Parts: sequence; structure tokens; C-alpha cells
Amino acid sequence: MSQPSRVPLSAVALIVGGLVAQEVGASIAVLVFPQVGPAGMVSLRLVFSAAILLAVARPKLRGIPARSWRVVVLFGVALGGMNLLFYEALARIDLGPTVTIEVLGPLVLSVVLARRAAAWLWAGLAFAGVVLLSQGGFDHIDPLGVLFALGAAVGWAAYILASRSTGKHFEGLGGLAIAMVIGAIITLPFGIAQGGTALLRPDVLLLGLAVALLSSAIPYALELIALRRISAATFSVLIACSPAIATAAGFVILDQAIGWLQAIGIALVIAASIGAVRMAPRKPKYLDPPV
Repeated sequence: MSQPSRVPLSAVALIVGGLVAQEVGASIAVLVFPQVGPAGMVSLRLVFSAAILLAVARPKLRGIPARSWRVVVLFGVALGGMNLLFYEALARIDLGPTVTIEVLGPLVLSVVLARRAAAWLWAGLAFAGVVLLSQGGFDHIDPLGVLFALGAAVGWAAYILASRSTGKHFEGLGGLAIAMVIGAIITLPFGIAQGGTALLRPDVLLLGLAVALLSSAIPYALELIALRRISAATFSVLIACSPAIATAAGFVILDQAIGWLQAIGIALVIAASIGAVRMAPRKPKYLDPPV
């Protein structure tokens, strides 16, 4: 009889720690919204994240073919758009529901790529969860916030597809670093329009750096370590639990309480996400946006 290994448990702890850091970072971002707006916070986060990735990856720009540039630009647009829509949703609805709705993007993508009729049962379960999340009607949740969250879900699915394509054209973190710069550039005008000169305040810059570290650098580093000890399938299942961690972070940090129906709805979406990723074909880091 084989003895249980402690290594997978440590890997699980690393992944959960990364998820907690990510949602704490999102909670801090919400607290900064009154000063710079959601777009301003996105710009700060992506600028700092781009600077960190450039320092680590040091991508070489010379000799990149035109086709590779087209791929990485699309990746950057998907990355920037996903983050902008996600933060605009956070400005209108609570953290838990926002992350739950956003997870629908990779969940539906998993179902489509599975190419099995049974996989659509998970999509139906997720839909039931979203109905419960809305407590029977989206009049209980800001409709514009829901639309932004759904847009972020589409952006997440586009991010996954673009990330795969970029991985075929660039080695290591080079493609992601370039895409992060592009994402920062395209969101910067929106950030300046909302945040103005407040973006240059030392306290705001410090908070922006903290959000970038908590929501990007720290989770990504922990996940890289964990993926050496745990399978990609198990990783995807753990990431599918992010709505629960987001709900807990919203409750503890932002005092965002949810009712029983919403809690059941979030649980159904998590169950559907786990079922969908387990049924989908084997693929890397299915539910993991690094930003």
C-alpha cells in the first residue's frame, strides 16, 4: 500500500495561497476605486505587472516575425480588455459574484472543447447557479455590472486561446511580458481619463504596486512552483474554486455579505467548473489568468 505524499499537499497550499493573494489584491483594488476609478486601478496594475515581467523575462524584440507580432498584440488586447471589464464589474457588483460570472468564460470554453454532449450538463448546472446568484432576477444586481462581468468572461476565454497561440511563437515568459506591455498601453488612456493626476500620488502608486504584486507576481510565482509537483488537471480543479475564495475575501475585507441562494449559486458554478475541466481534453493551466 502506497504511503500518502506530503508534496501534493504543499502544492495545494501554494495554489490556495496564490488564490488568496489574488483576491486580497482585488479587494485592495476596490478600496482604491474612489480615488482613481476602476480603469485607473487597471492601468496601475498592468503597468507595474509589465515592469515586473519585463525585468524577469527580458524579451528580445529584434527578429520577431510579423505573424508573431499579430498574435502577441491580440493577446495583449485580450489581456487588457479582460482586466478592464473585470474591474469595471467590481466597481458595480460584489467580488464573489463578479468572479463567479467571470469563471463562466473558461467553463463554457471547456465544454465546447470537450466535444461531448454530456459536457453541456455542466453548462446547464452553471446556468442554474447564475440564476440563483441573481436571486431569481438580475434586478437585485447592477445590470451593467453583470454585463461587464460577462464581458470579462468572454475576455478570459479569448485570453486562454490567445495565450496558447502566443506560447507557440514565444519562449518562456517573453510573449506574456510583451502582451502585458500592450495591455497596459491600451488601458492607459482609460486610466488617465478616470484617475487623472491622482495616479501619480505616492500612496496610490504604492497601492497599485501592492495590487500588482498580490494579484499577479505572487500568485504566478507560487503557481509555477506548484505546477512542478501537481498535475495541470488538479491545478485547474483548484483554480475553479476561486469564486469561493473571492466571496470570502469580499466578506472579510469589503464587508460584502451574500445570502443563502447566492451561496448555493456560487457552489453550483464551482461544481460545474470542476466537472467541465475534468471532462475537457488535457491542456495546460486552463483556468488561470496571470493578471
